[in-house]
Amino acid sequence: MQKQLNHTLFILFSILNVCLAINHKKSENPFTPKAFAIRYWDRVIKNNLPKPSFILSKASPLSAADASAFAKHAAANTLSTKLPEFCSAAHLFCFPDLAKQRPFDPLHFTVYSVDQNFTTYSFNENFTTYGTHKSDGIDAFKNYSVGLNTVQHNEFETYSKSSAGHNDSFTNYVIDNNASDEDFNNYGTTAAGGSGEFKIYAQHSNVPNIKFTTYTAGTTGREQKFTSYSDGANAGNQSFTNYGKDSLHAVNGFTEYGTHANVFKTDFSAYSEKGTSAKDTFTSYGKHLNEPDTNFKNYGKGSTDAAEKFTNYRDVASAGDDSFISYGESSRLGVHVNFENYGRKPIFPGTESFIGYAKGADLNHKVSFKGYDTVNNTFKDYDKKGISFAKYANASSSSVVTSGSLVKTWVQPGKFFRERMLKEGTVMPMPDIRDKLPPRSFLPRSILTKLPFASSKLNEMKRVFKVSENSSMNKMMVDALSECERAPSMGETKRCVGSLEDMIDFATSVLGRSVKVRSTENVNGSSKNVIVGKINGGKVIQSVSCHQSLFPYLLYYCHSVPKVRVYEADLLDTISKVKINHGVAICHLDTTAWSPTHGAFLALGSGPGHIEVCHWIFQNDMTWTTAD
Repeated sequence: MQKQLNHTLFILFSILNVCLAINHKKSENPFTPKAFAIRYWDRVIKNNLPKPSFILSKASPLSAADASAFAKHAAANTLSTKLPEFCSAAHLFCFPDLAKQRPFDPLHFTVYSVDQNFTTYSFNENFTTYGTHKSDGIDAFKNYSVGLNTVQHNEFETYSKSSAGHNDSFTNYVIDNNASDEDFNNYGTTAAGGSGEFKIYAQHSNVPNIKFTTYTAGTTGREQKFTSYSDGANAGNQSFTNYGKDSLHAVNGFTEYGTHANVFKTDFSAYSEKGTSAKDTFTSYGKHLNEPDTNFKNYGKGSTDAAEKFTNYRDVASAGDDSFISYGESSRLGVHVNFENYGRKPIFPGTESFIGYAKGADLNHKVSFKGYDTVNNTFKDYDKKGISFAKYANASSSSVVTSGSLVKTWVQPGKFFRERMLKEGTVMPMPDIRDKLPPRSFLPRSILTKLPFASSKLNEMKRVFKVSENSSMNKMMVDALSECERAPSMGETKRCVGSLEDMIDFATSVLGRSVKVRSTENVNGSSKNVIVGKINGGKVIQSVSCHQSLFPYLLYYCHSVPKVRVYEADLLDTISKVKINHGVAICHLDTTAWSPTHGAFLALGSGPGHIEVCHWIFQNDMTWTTAD
């Protein structure tokens, strides 16, 4: 009996041990990409320092089975057939398929006479033919797609087409978003009366791609206003094609458009072409812009009795180019164009090209330049009649502002600072170090090595991720590839990495196998003043800094530059004096190879090679150094 009991107990304990082992393996499967990356770390990096949680959290979350399956698809070039599942499981940043979104029934709303209010609305919606033939009323899009850290694509094709007296309002639209694609094709076409307002549209967004094709063409008495449009946006494209073409008494206003934006491009093709009695105003357009690129092609061409006014256009902007091709050409009944305070007080002057400007216009046209301050102008085939230049200044290099007194309004306070600020007790501004890019994960090397990554293979990359030619995702990928493939600067060693293993390999190839990785502890103190507390570091060392790039999977631009000092400092609240953060800062002692238009020199003054420049390591960026 006892023998039988012992045998039964043995079996039960055996089953229990097997269950415990299974549960243990389920939580820590040694075959997952993350487990492999941890083992790779232990094999390559030769020290016993703890692995920071902030970098391990970026390892691929794929299960062993999913990693194997997706790797096979990548090898067979069939990954695109499983793209939604792949993007979700691998925690990537992919473009949604709008065709699979909930279809939007335009008739459901056009039969109503009451106003529609879209407050705190979602994204990836199709508003095709919304408001078509609608009379009176107002549709309000307020807090639409605000703070969504994901790719989105909204369709407003033929929105308000042939409407009468209908008002549209877009307030707080796509704020703080990444890679938004917004299509307003045939918006308000052949509408009569009414108004459309875009207020605080695409503010602080990364790589917005917004297309206004045949926007309000053929309208009568319709007013369009763009206020605080794309304010603070980064590296985006705006396209206005056939805007107001063939319209009568159209009123268009661009106020505070693109203020504080960075590397911004806007195309106005056939804007107000053949329009009658159009009134367009550009007030504070592109103010504090960095490297704007604005093209006015056939703007107002063949128009009748048109008035265009540019006030404080590109005020305190940096570099960039404007192109006015056939602007006001063949206009009738006295087109009036007024450039007032155009390009005033440039930080680094841009260039303007006027080709065929007012050519063929009748004798009543008038173009005036007052307070026009720019450089390297090209006036070709320009109609000399009816032109006045009052206080026109062709800016020279002596007028370039480099003291930093003006540019602190567009370079974040504290983003760059001098090494002498890193002393205990110093009160200094902390920039907004929060990561504004979408959360993503590394790919496992088993998948990454099977995916194309080169400008020469861009079309293959776009097929994998289903990226269209003119989308923001396309620009995002092109920009990332361009930065990864550019030649290194003097003394720089660089590599783009899309897996944790690749980052480890690059860091150890530069620094040796005993390394440590650090980042600023949190985001506390962002956009506020902080007190520098206890500080250490400061030796001249070699380091590898890694900065995120906007890409479908987590991609880092890692590079090593000579002569840097790395500091760690406690950061204290200015009122309570309590520690709120532990910051990591890097000081570049040799800035000889930096561009004279680099934001550091605009903020601090001086120029390449004359000063050292320090900056904090932002959230989710990092620096590798030797462990000594």
